[in-house]
Amino acid sequence: MADTPNADLKKVVLNDRHVAAGGRMVPFGGYSLPVQYLPGIIKEHEWTRTHAGLFDVSHMGPSFLELKNPSGDADADHAAVAALVEPLVCGDIAGLKPGQVRYTLLLNDQGGILDDLMVARSPRFGGTLYIVVNAATKEADFAMIAAATAGKAKFTRADDGALLALQGPEAVDVMGMLIPEATELGFMHYGSWEWNGARLMIARSGYTGEDGFEILCPADCAEDLWDALHADRRVEPAGLGARDSLRLEAGLPLYGHDLDQTTSPVEADLGFALSKRRREARDFPGAERILNERENGPARVRVGLLVDGAPAREGAEIVDTDGRSVGIVTSGGFSPSLGRAIALAFVAPELGAPGTRLFAVVRGRQQPADVTPTPFVPHRYFRKPA
Repeated sequence: MADTPNADLKKVVLNDRHVAAGGRMVPFGGYSLPVQYLPGIIKEHEWTRTHAGLFDVSHMGPSFLELKNPSGDADADHAAVAALVEPLVCGDIAGLKPGQVRYTLLLNDQGGILDDLMVARSPRFGGTLYIVVNAATKEADFAMIAAATAGKAKFTRADDGALLALQGPEAVDVMGMLIPEATELGFMHYGSWEWNGARLMIARSGYTGEDGFEILCPADCAEDLWDALHADRRVEPAGLGARDSLRLEAGLPLYGHDLDQTTSPVEADLGFALSKRRREARDFPGAERILNERENGPARVRVGLLVDGAPAREGAEIVDTDGRSVGIVTSGGFSPSLGRAIALAFVAPELGAPGTRLFAVVRGRQQPADVTPTPFVPHRYFRKPA
């Protein structure tokens, strides 16, 4: 992270494009990445909300898991590869349809979250999964997945190319000029298409709360793809700063801040990631703790806060009306869309109801911080009719 010596930082394949565009490069997850460009974080945030922001998220961990001895029966092969992965996560991987992407959680034996990740079933090949993990945990995640599937599936990391996120209300029209077929995807589905002699993996997903796409591209066509997208007048590059303010407005947790190895899915308000089939089978890591918390309640809960005054940053103490410490901010900042400070925090369950008046301690001062539902700004994902 920020304490990584500059000499040890990895560079993404589009590093020169970012520098040429005026990107201010900072250490993040072991990489040198643009935190912002010349317009600045707020303008990049607002552009993404009204047009289309182009983010380089190549530091993430895309990979593929392919069954070594497929039978040729697509459904049977998917069931076989899903059975290799499900002991690590709490999601229903077996139930994925071809091309469907699912958000799930990698758990330890105590029910703590090792990472949150995307797992997708290939729309073309039976027995193949497309998996994307977080940058800061990808080496450990990759090692865990490879070890759990060794001898039965081939694990291939794909983080040597570019992973771009095109996000915003005009993203679909921009994509339509490049690969029209990709605009037929619904939210949390992906496909692959040829473009300029290269095969792109395109998912209708992202972490901004906006409609958009994530595009995995081989290194040798990354600059051409960036240039083609950037040439569209509706597209402007956006950095890590705007990506973070957008995901905070969307109420989406960030691993290493809002989630860690001590946090359970129930505490983190990620109960939707616990599939019914897996709950009934009680066959996922940490099931005893997690199911007990579902029935009897957790020791803490993740909430949204509307904060008066200056932003309450990560680590800020939360106190109740009597001044007693009752929680801590895990993500906080200024919301350009709302024009005020917002935060995600963990507090005692009895204080988690919307409308509860709490206080965030900022520079020694107690600022009103009212519990509010998330997302702070409504999601605008494109969901196809059932």
